[in-house]
Amino acid sequence: MSSGRERALRLGLLALLAVVLAVAPFLMNAFRLRLLTEVLIFGLFAASLDLLVGFTGLVSLGHALAFGVSGYTVGLLATRLTPNATLTLLAGIAVATLVSLVTGALVVRVRGVYFLMLTLAFGQLGFSLAEQWTGFTGGANGLPLPVIELYPGSALLGNAVGFYYYALIAFVLGYVALRRLVDSPFGRSLVGVRENAERMRAVGYSVSSYRLAAYCTAGAFAGYGGALYAQQQRFMSPENVGFETSALVFVMVVIGGRGTLFGPVLGAGVVLLMQQELSFRFEQWQLLLGGVFIAVVYFLPRGFGGVSRLLGPAAARMGRTPDEVAPGASP
Repeated sequence: MSSGRERALRLGLLALLAVVLAVAPFLMNAFRLRLLTEVLIFGLFAASLDLLVGFTGLVSLGHALAFGVSGYTVGLLATRLTPNATLTLLAGIAVATLVSLVTGALVVRVRGVYFLMLTLAFGQLGFSLAEQWTGFTGGANGLPLPVIELYPGSALLGNAVGFYYYALIAFVLGYVALRRLVDSPFGRSLVGVRENAERMRAVGYSVSSYRLAAYCTAGAFAGYGGALYAQQQRFMSPENVGFETSALVFVMVVIGGRGTLFGPVLGAGVVLLMQQELSFRFEQWQLLLGGVFIAVVYFLPRGFGGVSRLLGPAAARMGRTPDEVAPGASP
């Protein structure tokens, strides 16, 4: 009976959230709607990093490389070949996955601070290439994009409302795919690799292969977010590949709560809203964001997503971290 009530409450909360997101364009002006769209995109980006940080135990400071490479791929295709939304999106994901495979083959061989520094180095390499390869990327001036089209001649994605619903559908599909992935045997294995790599190796698992698979998968979903970001902003710059973007999305994961997937989405909302509201009022708004980050680390070590355990069993089930889920337990 209790399980039935928990399920009903969970479905009720999801239904309420779905209704709010569905009617958002009727409640917000174009500026706020664009901000909400950006939250969805960065929420997907942050959830992809959570696959590494929260579930696999690999802390990356170069995750923006896949995000930015995908965005630039979308930009180059849109300006030189076709602005078709589906083709540019798939191409961005494919290139981001390929880049993650090449770099991942090197970085997953090390752990700890060495992994951290290698990902940072690859991210900075991508930033330098984006800044200096002016013939393709536009260099420091950036790369402008045309309006993305669902089909030839379509202007649906050229306005805030049309693109919002496009991004909302893309976000739901991406988030559901990530949720199913982490709840699958593959996701359980990633948690096992994170918790005790030596034991997993002893029972026959190829730890390096699982880490590489996680790295490539996270890169693919980061590329998914990067492609959507380029399509929305219609502009890419080297900063989208560099350390600042990687650090920002890492802050989203920590503030939201690692290992929850929905927590980093919440963290993306908190960070982007703070960035938007505080930047108008305080020149050094980054200091305030840093203060919030420190406070969360000290007082909410599980992030805002961990607060859900105070709201009842059903909410706690939604916000649990992977180390709290027994093998074989239902999600």
